[in-house]
Amino acid sequence: MVLIAAAVFSKSGKYLVSRQFVTDMTRARLEGLLDAFPKLIQSEKDSAVRQHTFVETDSVRYVFHPMDSIYMVLITTKASNILEDLETLRLFSRVIPEYCRANDEKEILNHNFDLIFAFDEIVTLGYRENVNLAQIRTFTEMDSHEERVFLQIKQAQEKAAMEAAKERAKELKRQQKEALSRGLGARAGAAPTGFGGSGISSSSMPQQTYEKPIAKPTPAPSRAGGGNAMRLGAKTRNEEQFLEELQSQGQAVAPVQQQRGAQHASAAQPAVSNVKREPVHVKCDEKIVAVVGRDGGLQQAEITGVVALSVSAADFNTVSVQMRNEAPAGAQLQVHPHLDKKEWQTNAMIKLKNAQKPFPVNNEVGVLKWRLPLQEEDQLPLALNCWPQESSDGCTVNIEYTLQREDLQLNNVIITVPLPASTAPVVSECEGSYEYQKSRSQLVWTLPIIEESNSTGTLEFTVPNGHSDSFFPVHVSFASPSLYCKLLVESAQTFDGSTPVTYSTETNFGTEKYEVV
Repeated sequence: MVLIAAAVFSKSGKYLVSRQFVTDMTRARLEGLLDAFPKLIQSEKDSAVRQHTFVETDSVRYVFHPMDSIYMVLITTKASNILEDLETLRLFSRVIPEYCRANDEKEILNHNFDLIFAFDEIVTLGYRENVNLAQIRTFTEMDSHEERVFLQIKQAQEKAAMEAAKERAKELKRQQKEALSRGLGARAGAAPTGFGGSGISSSSMPQQTYEKPIAKPTPAPSRAGGGNAMRLGAKTRNEEQFLEELQSQGQAVAPVQQQRGAQHASAAQPAVSNVKREPVHVKCDEKIVAVVGRDGGLQQAEITGVVALSVSAADFNTVSVQMRNEAPAGAQLQVHPHLDKKEWQTNAMIKLKNAQKPFPVNNEVGVLKWRLPLQEEDQLPLALNCWPQESSDGCTVNIEYTLQREDLQLNNVIITVPLPASTAPVVSECEGSYEYQKSRSQLVWTLPIIEESNSTGTLEFTVPNGHSDSFFPVHVSFASPSLYCKLLVESAQTFDGSTPVTYSTETNFGTEKYEVV
C-alpha cells in the first residue's frame, strides 16, 4: 500500500488536521485532493456511498470512517490493497480517542499536534509501520532511558552538593564553638572545660552564645583601628553568604540571631517537635536498616539508637537520669566515657563520674548508644510479601504487609513500588490510599497508621507489560513513637539523688533504609 495522506474532516467539509506521508507531491496538489473529498461525499446521494467507506476518483481512493461529527480519511493510490487500507483506517480511528475527549472540531484542534505525532508513528514514507496502540502511546510520550539516567545523575550531584554544604555548615559551627571555648577559657583561667569539652556534642545543634561581662568601651569612630577584629558569636560576611546559599537550595537554616539569648534559654531544635521541653530534656532516637530478599531471608538488618540529653540551665548540668532497660537479648549498649559505667550496669542510671565535668548548657549531647543486629525475618517490625505474576495479558502484582511487632504503632507508612517505564497500573484492591507518579514510574502506597487493629493489608494492581524484576526494589518508610529496644526514662534527679528534677522526653523510631530487593 501507498498512503498519500491522512486527514480529519468536520461534517461541514472543513479539514481540521492533515498529514502528508509522501514527498513527491506538491502542496497545491494535496490541497486539491483534500478539497475534493467533501464534494465527492455531497455529490453522491445514492446508497453505495452510505453503505461503503471509500470513494474513488481517476487517480486516488478516499477511505473514510464517520466518527460522530468528524470523518477520519485516508488518501491512498488506487493500486493500494483495500483490506490493508481498512485495517490502517481502524488504527487511525482508535488513535483519536486516545488524545481527544470527544470527537468534535474543538477537541481535534486543541490536540492537533498530538494527533500528527501519532500519525507519524503509524505511517512512514507512505508505508504502514508494524505498531499497535500501546506502542504508539509509548513512542509519543518520548520516554528516554538516557534522560532518566541523566536526571538520576543530576539528582545525585545535587544531593552530593547539599551534603557538602551541610558538612561545611558543621565545620563553620565547629570553628565558632572553638572560638567561643577559647574566649571562655581565657576568662575562666584553668577551670575545667566540663562534659562538653570532650568534643562529643553534636555539631549540628545550635550553639549558645555568651557575652563577656566587660565594661562598655568609649565610642570610637566607625571602622577606625580594630574595626575588623573578631567578635565571639558574631556572623561573618562569609557565613552569612553561605547560609543564604543553603536557604536558596531549600535547606532550613535558622538565623544565628534566633539562637542567641539568655544563658538559661532553651536550645533550638533541628526539627519541629510538639513536645514541651523542660529544663532537662531526654531524646531517644532509633533507626532501622533492613534489606530483605524478595523470596524471603534477611540480607542485612540492624537497629541503632542513641539517647541524647540537653539541659537548659546550669542548675541542672549534673543531673542523673534513671532509665528502665528492657532491651532484647543481643543488644549492645554503651555509655559515654564521662559517665559512671558501673552505675549504668547495676542500676541503669545515667550519671556523671565527676560532678566537676558537667553537661554543657543548651547543647544536646549523646550519653548512651546501642546496636541490635537482627538475625531472623520474624524480628522485623513490618514484613512485606511481594508477589508479581506474569501472564499473556500483562503482570499482576500482589503486595501484603504484616505487622509483626503488634506492640508498635507505625505512622505515615509509605511503600514505594517501581513500575516499568510509561506503564500506568490498574489498582483493583488497596488498603489505605495510592498515587501513581508517572514522572518517576512508581506507585506510592500510603497508610496513615498500622497497628494491631489493621495488622495486615493488601495492594493488588495490574500493568499491561513488564517483567517481575521491574517491581523491585520496594522501599518502605515509617515512623513510630515507641522504640524497638525498650529503653524508657523513669525519673531524673540531682547528682546526689536528694531532689527530683522536672524532665521531658522525646522518642522516635524510624527507617533509615528498609527495602525488599
